[in-house]
Amino acid sequence: MTEADIAIVRIAPETSFKTKAYDALKEAILKMDIYATSEPVMLDERALSERLGVSRTPIREAIAMLEQDGLVKTVPRRGIVVVRRTKIEVVDMIRAWAALESMAARLITTTARKRDISALRDFFKDFGKDRLPQNHIQEYSRANIAFHQALISLSESQVLVDMTNDILLHVRGFRQLTIGREERLAASLPEHMAIIEALEERKTDLAEKLARDHTLGLAAYVEAHGNELFD
Repeated sequence: MTEADIAIVRIAPETSFKTKAYDALKEAILKMDIYATSEPVMLDERALSERLGVSRTPIREAIAMLEQDGLVKTVPRRGIVVVRRTKIEVVDMIRAWAALESMAARLITTTARKRDISALRDFFKDFGKDRLPQNHIQEYSRANIAFHQALISLSESQVLVDMTNDILLHVRGFRQLTIGREERLAASLPEHMAIIEALEERKTDLAEKLARDHTLGLAAYVEAHGNELFD
């Protein structure tokens, strides 16, 4: 046997500091609530370097990658700011999410296991007539966000997961921002439970419609009240 006959798999180089910094910063940004305040969310290159334990070169390279993603931008004489979208852009993103989530609902009814669908109820098990969402807004908001991300994940479509990740920061931000509004909160829990019931009963068209209409309701709310939300 010659050297050419040996099945050798090329050794992959270790992940670079640039990539590690990019992954860490992107994850941190996607977890931010950038619409909670009207003040810009700024990033400090030196502070990031110290917190991540790397030199400023991979930080700069990671920032450049995040700029290509549209997550941050460098403002002359000010620094690095996390990008916030306009009302029109956010409404467009929420509508896109509605389309993607409705497709996720369709896929769930045809492929997901019943116990996995029923597990969606766990997000809201602590809420009901005896424990109203409006009395526990922050807790309910977290459950709401987790539910919508779980719907996408349960579709088992990596394409849907990747596409929603691109707009997650902004859609999640406005779910958090609006969930405390009385007119949104009153309908939220019943609509969630109706979606889950349709999924459990494998009512594909109904589940798709309920999921879509629920998120389009958010889009309509942001469109109607966007000026005050963006102040």
